[in-house]
Amino acid sequence: MESVPLSAYLTLSAFLFAVGAVGVVIKRNPIVIFMCIELMLNAANLTFLAFAKHQPTLQAQVAGHVFVLFVIGVAAAEVAVGLGIITVMFRLRENIDIDQVNLMRE
Repeated sequence: MESVPLSAYLTLSAFLFAVGAVGVVIKRNPIVIFMCIELMLNAANLTFLAFAKHQPTLQAQVAGHVFVLFVIGVAAAEVAVGLGIITVMFRLRENIDIDQVNLMRE
């Protein structure tokens, strides 16, 4: 069984991260922006797992998996808070346009 090289994982991760970053900059819908942020976090998870897979010691492998669990936890908290804010914005304005984010200052 042939192993996938580390560079293949890192290339895929860099591509996913770049697509997410471009989506955050270009898109105007907050839901799509959150999905792009999730894509970027998953690209970071892929990098952590790729490095963990290619480490010789079990301790380094477990550390990579622990980092992935922390990133998943942060992503879940970000989605919960972000969707709550979007829901409040929609209830107040019946519009979730990203250009009207100054609603929080009022």
